[in-house]
Amino acid sequence: MQHWFTYPTNIDPVAIHFGRFGIHWYGIAYLVAFVCVYLWMSRPAGRRRLGLTREQIQDFLFYALVGVLVGGRTFFVINDMISMHDASFYFSNPINFVAVWNGGMAFHGGLIGVLVAIWLFIRKHPGLKYTVVGDEVVMMLPVGITLVRLVNFINDELWGDVCTPDRPWCLIFPTAPPVNGVPAYRHPSQLYEAILDILTLPILLIVYRLKPKDGVVAWTWFTLYGITRTIAEMWRQTAFSWMGLTGGQLYAIPMILAGIIGIVYCATRPGPRTEVGPVSPQPARSLP
Repeated sequence: MQHWFTYPTNIDPVAIHFGRFGIHWYGIAYLVAFVCVYLWMSRPAGRRRLGLTREQIQDFLFYALVGVLVGGRTFFVINDMISMHDASFYFSNPINFVAVWNGGMAFHGGLIGVLVAIWLFIRKHPGLKYTVVGDEVVMMLPVGITLVRLVNFINDELWGDVCTPDRPWCLIFPTAPPVNGVPAYRHPSQLYEAILDILTLPILLIVYRLKPKDGVVAWTWFTLYGITRTIAEMWRQTAFSWMGLTGGQLYAIPMILAGIIGIVYCATRPGPRTEVGPVSPQPARSLP
């Protein structure tokens, strides 16, 4: 069979080199994602609904960044130890526990880290609603997740299953394990998931423009991600499975159920949608 694509081996995982150091595509993807979230939250309508200044939004993003790094790395290390049985890799060189610059971040761990960050942040701002922050944060998550999946492809990681039967768009990933000693064509599952994730963005924008009650947008994203991840896992190589479900599906399917329940609960709660936050930003004073 004639295959359409060849894996681009000339792509360097390090985007910019500075001698022995460099900026990885991973770092750029996270930076762009956080900038997109900041720009969305700090637009006039976002600041008005949140009741926060740009400086306070920057403060929140610091909380979120720490949550993503700590939660994402912690879950990755735990999953890696369970699935690969490679605890010695970490304990023999403890720097590997925090080596996020080499990749290795678990999405669901990062999500939990952000949820904790939101909780800690709203404790500093009485009257700020968890659901309102959630609605604003999730709007640009499809962009960030899509970029990270593209970086997974660049880094030659998280390969898909072997194409059976073969498909012309499948690729041979250089570092993927061979099958019976022969390199095998695999699904570019990273790209599949990137496409599925970015397709959730217009859906979120439509739901947001309808101005539903607080929390509906956040739970809509929660549901959509559960669906897209469940679908993408059909072609992604997994380290472990249970009752025919991959590890990713075991996390994602409960997200769908929880998301639907959350949408119904928020949509049927009494009270209007929050349009103005508890402490609306004051207009800047003009210089005398």
